[in-house]
Amino acid sequence: MEAITIIGGGIAGLALAAGLDPQRFDVAIHEQRSGVPAVETSLAMWPEAPAALAVLGVLPQIREAGTTFGGMALRDAAGTALVAPEVRGVMGVSRADLIRILDAAVPASVHRVEGRVDDIPATGPLASGLLVGTDGVHSVVRRAFWGTRSQARLTPYLALRGVLPAPVQDNAGGEYWGRGQLFGITPAAGGRTYWYASFRSGLGPAGVDVAQALEQAQECFAGSAPAVRTVLEQATPEATLAQRIWTTPGLRSFMRPGAVLAGDAAHGMTPNLGRGACEAIVDAVTLAELLNARPLEDALRAYNRQRALRTQLLRLASSAMAGVALTERGQPLRDRLLKHAAP
Repeated sequence: MEAITIIGGGIAGLALAAGLDPQRFDVAIHEQRSGVPAVETSLAMWPEAPAALAVLGVLPQIREAGTTFGGMALRDAAGTALVAPEVRGVMGVSRADLIRILDAAVPASVHRVEGRVDDIPATGPLASGLLVGTDGVHSVVRRAFWGTRSQARLTPYLALRGVLPAPVQDNAGGEYWGRGQLFGITPAAGGRTYWYASFRSGLGPAGVDVAQALEQAQECFAGSAPAVRTVLEQATPEATLAQRIWTTPGLRSFMRPGAVLAGDAAHGMTPNLGRGACEAIVDAVTLAELLNARPLEDALRAYNRQRALRTQLLRLASSAMAGVALTERGQPLRDRLLKHAAP
């Protein structure tokens, strides 16, 4: 039995643990928090993610828990649709449901270790076998094996997210791009509404006061479309997640002797493309399939070839999209160009 230790029991960590062959690997997974997130949010599942979830055998449960997207209008701050592309093959699923379903798919043979991992010692259980960092943008595994230059980078933007019990208002869905501000309204499972917002803020970077963040958002979007203001009036601190946005620097390789990265630990990106959870799942399932079928070093090299370049390009594209969506001085020109680009 080959030892694999997974640091981080979120989406990527659980998907990897669910996909590894329990007859070949002795798997342990470390997670500092037990249970599902207290605040519900929704995640986009682009077509690659459902295909990976099908490999794990959990796609039917995901489909039952999720919802499908149709059109996703891109609007100006007043709510006027600039472009309205049709979105095909994209599902939305709550983070809580996704984690619950993945957690149930993890074999009983996997060792669960609850508690925070702050460093990787040179000896002991964490230093033996393969160490997999799925521990997010502030990955301790990345810091230990890739050095201090790989530490996460803070952006000037705050991200708020939440789910409201009522359905999306008619003709209100989509993303609203203002001057240095972004607001999204999309359907969520069960006839509810998922909303998200980004804007410049000095709150944090850690321990953001959610009530204060909501006050800032209400002030920031005071001149926006009525649908945006209505969502913020209904949002409560208890049902809202507020975090500063961090990203990871570009990594040429996701592997080091004895360690490999997946998910946000490898390619934490701004949320503007909605690809973070999707790519984390594909990372995990790709790595699991390769480890199950090939010798260790061969599997890690193949994983690196298949996932590193693609996800780094997505990271850069997401950052570029954030620059366009949250531009301040360039906002009038951006909106004119989008109107001319519309069919």
